[in-house]
Amino acid sequence: DAVILPGGFAHGDYLRTGAIARFSPIMQEVKRFADAGGPVLGICNGFQVLLEAGMLPGAMLRNANLHFHCEHVYVKVEQTDTPFTLACSSARPLKIPVAHGEGNYYAEPDVLARLEKNRQVIFRYVDADGSLTPAANPNGSLHNIAGICSEGRNVVGLMPHPERACELAVGSADGLLLFESVVKAVSEGVFATSR
Repeated sequence: DAVILPGGFAHGDYLRTGAIARFSPIMQEVKRFADAGGPVLGICNGFQVLLEAGMLPGAMLRNANLHFHCEHVYVKVEQTDTPFTLACSSARPLKIPVAHGEGNYYAEPDVLARLEKNRQVIFRYVDADGSLTPAANPNGSLHNIAGICSEGRNVVGLMPHPERACELAVGSADGLLLFESVVKAVSEGVFATSR
């Protein structure tokens, strides 16, 4: 019903994050599933793989300060019309951890303008109050971008790890909203595949 590409290190990321994983045979099936309208989520390294595979625009660079970041951050849900944000609200930032050294989202100015115009920026780094500040951006991503979606809105990639924020015992249950969203989307037939 949905495909989730998790975080972690694909093939050791020796060449560049996601660069080798994009050639995995399974990626042809993931692309076919997405092209048919199926919901696809790329988390951290999964997002990097989606970028390298051309399923989402842009690229990831080393974090601006060249340090690995492993901490809780806040993200604002900019759009709630994707299969992974239906149950979210843009009124309250989500507290979700990041763990990456190459999470600095970059796109050429024309691509960035198109993403903004088409409402494809889905998540932005913000502070606890929901304010867009440079200090809230852990990696230097352009426009504080933490996640984007495809033009069809069914493919979503984000650097924070919602699967690591599903229980209060681990510091936050905010990530659970993304998974509740896709369950709702699938059960209601929203973003159903045409297979």
